[in-house]
Amino acid sequence: MSLFYVFLKSQPFLSSLGTAEPLAVPMDATTSETAPIQFHTIPDQSVSSIVTNPASTFPLSKHHCFGESCPGEFPLAANPSIVLHVLTACNLDPKDLAKLEATCSFFRQPANFAPDYELSISELAALDMCRKRAIFKPMTTEQQQGLKQRCGGSWKLALRFLLAGEACCRREKFLAIAGPGHSIAVTSKGAVYSFGSNSSGQLGHGTTEEESRPPRLIRSLQGIRIIQAAAGSGRTMLISDAGRVYAFGKDSFGEAEYGVQGAQGAQVVTTPKLVESLKDIFVVQAAIGNFFTAVLSREGRVYTFSWGSESRLGHQTEPNDLEPRPLTGALENAPVVQIAAGYCYLLALACHPNGMSVYSVGCGLGGKLGHGSRTDEKHPRLIEQFQILNLQPVVVAAGAWHAAIVGRDGRVCTWGWGRYGCLGHGNEECESSPKVVEALSNVKAVHVATGDYTTFVVSDDGDVYSFGCGESASLGHNNGVAFAAAAADGEQGNRHPHILSPELVTSLKQINERVVQISLTNSIYWNAHTFALTESGKLYAFGAGDKGQLGVELMANQTERGNPERVDIDLN
Repeated sequence: MSLFYVFLKSQPFLSSLGTAEPLAVPMDATTSETAPIQFHTIPDQSVSSIVTNPASTFPLSKHHCFGESCPGEFPLAANPSIVLHVLTACNLDPKDLAKLEATCSFFRQPANFAPDYELSISELAALDMCRKRAIFKPMTTEQQQGLKQRCGGSWKLALRFLLAGEACCRREKFLAIAGPGHSIAVTSKGAVYSFGSNSSGQLGHGTTEEESRPPRLIRSLQGIRIIQAAAGSGRTMLISDAGRVYAFGKDSFGEAEYGVQGAQGAQVVTTPKLVESLKDIFVVQAAIGNFFTAVLSREGRVYTFSWGSESRLGHQTEPNDLEPRPLTGALENAPVVQIAAGYCYLLALACHPNGMSVYSVGCGLGGKLGHGSRTDEKHPRLIEQFQILNLQPVVVAAGAWHAAIVGRDGRVCTWGWGRYGCLGHGNEECESSPKVVEALSNVKAVHVATGDYTTFVVSDDGDVYSFGCGESASLGHNNGVAFAAAAADGEQGNRHPHILSPELVTSLKQINERVVQISLTNSIYWNAHTFALTESGKLYAFGAGDKGQLGVELMANQTERGNPERVDIDLN
């Protein structure tokens, strides 16, 4: 509950704002998850107990909201514009706005303000805060109303949808992507740097020459502000603040990591090229999986390219199809805030009026779809286990063979193939339904990232935990002495231990920076590397660097970095 809300309720003038109900009014007209509001824990304090030497004492008079006020008093109903300004300026959470409506009738009756005279003060405040969001501003009035109806018919619900998308996808913020063999970094101003393997032109510099260079700015994007990125094997996708998608590298949305499905094979594009088939869709996120690509529109609709043969993704298409197809079925009317793609499967985080939920579709090998079985799903299906766990997912991650989420309460759940301990349950067993990682019970998580049998968790205080496959030193638990000894003796194979339960990445603790994002390679064919992004915009890299994907210089005959090293880019 916000301090502003507590302040409002504690003020004497609220005592007569109308009838106060014991139960909260929901954010929409049909569904409520708001608990009853209790105020008995707020102690009554006299002014003298707060101010040591008050200059003077005034008699306490009863304030009225709807008239009958005495001269010099402040009737709240006579100045609703001031109340609206305060509510908007405080950036209240949608739940707080709903609780204000529950407090008294003043906050839920029509406020008689443009553009909609029937909206309440709290609904108008939510609309004003929606207008501050970058993806909401360019929408027409008709599009805005369509989003409101899709979210449940309330501006508070529309605001919650927009805020949820910003939180889990780092929209409008700097970010880094550790792709298969190459890397992408986006600054807070929307400039893009790329480095690493360039065999298919996936760095976007106009050539396919392999270059062992430090990170380079993609100059052909000058004048275009990029806010999101995705990297697959030999290809890159960038999303601008105008919702346009630019792709380069392998010119195919459905090609596998190795080998080509299409009869003609894939062409290569060496500079960012606008994806024409998406020009009528305002895209806010892209996810690249094996055999298919998915994009998310600002209205929360999911579209997929390719891999529709045998209706694997709910539609029938050719493997090399370049046209986006909407995912229907259970997701048709569900506003999605985040998508994540793994090996032949897709996860979608949806925002419903009664809470957040996760859907999955595609290949069920290893139980990675989370439905308690290992069968494939040709249409999106709700993962019901989170309701049983009483958990509200807020971030979702799809590894090659396993998946993970972070709940609103900070709990972490994992499921899928448990090889090398990537699920964090202390063993290598598979889990076909989401299971809470008990070893993190004393940690409040805010972010999770998954790769090829690896998992990273970021806590609310910036600590980082990792577990799973230790190959390529991508977990950050490198023992420098053991590594040097193994290299000197010419030992082959994996020199880094696998981690079956979450362990604190002490090497990141030592940089004395708060980590806000982790990105790691999500591919079964490439040696993995990891990025750690700090609150101040510093980027640290470790893991495999044989293609220059770390963005840091390696010593002679060195192919990886065991400890985080600063990449020379200022993302902030």
